[in-house]
Amino acid sequence: MAAELYERVAGERRRLREVRQALTAATDQGAKGDKAYVPFYIAISEYFEATMARLHAQDIRMGELLDKRADLSTPENKQAMAELDDRLTGNQRHLKKMLAARDALKAEGEKALDQFEQAGGDYAAFIVANMGHHPGTADLAQAFFTPDDWAYMADVSEADQLREQELHAAVFSAWPQTSLPLPE
Repeated sequence: MAAELYERVAGERRRLREVRQALTAATDQGAKGDKAYVPFYIAISEYFEATMARLHAQDIRMGELLDKRADLSTPENKQAMAELDDRLTGNQRHLKKMLAARDALKAEGEKALDQFEQAGGDYAAFIVANMGHHPGTADLAQAFFTPDDWAYMADVSEADQLREQELHAAVFSAWPQTSLPLPE
């Protein structure tokens, strides 16, 4: 079961990285008013909205488990938990801005491209700088979690897995191929 869970999570993280890289490439280049980017950016936002909701819940569960299992009275462990909280708060703040910009795209079309590119580029940069593996909480989880804890923390249903894969495919189906080179 642990190997299957690891493979599932690794596949999800790989797809998340691909979508983040697509967002970075697109916002770095800029749509330059090309309306083909509107459905692409909306698809990226839909992907992040669903995926980050699940990842946020996973990180909350991790924090709750660590609160029960780890010695959080040490300065290092307190710092690790504070950093986790900061990352979660920052992620939600950036995601909310990007989703508001997505809603503007839905309402205004290409007129909202610059707004989306600012919010989306900022979010992608935040992800690169702050998300992913962090030794503090990762080391604590490695030390204190059982395989059942990892399964509880991942808490991914088959429906969730299928939805994430569909949203990933939707991003690359909406790729603005005329003006944005495909990643290699």
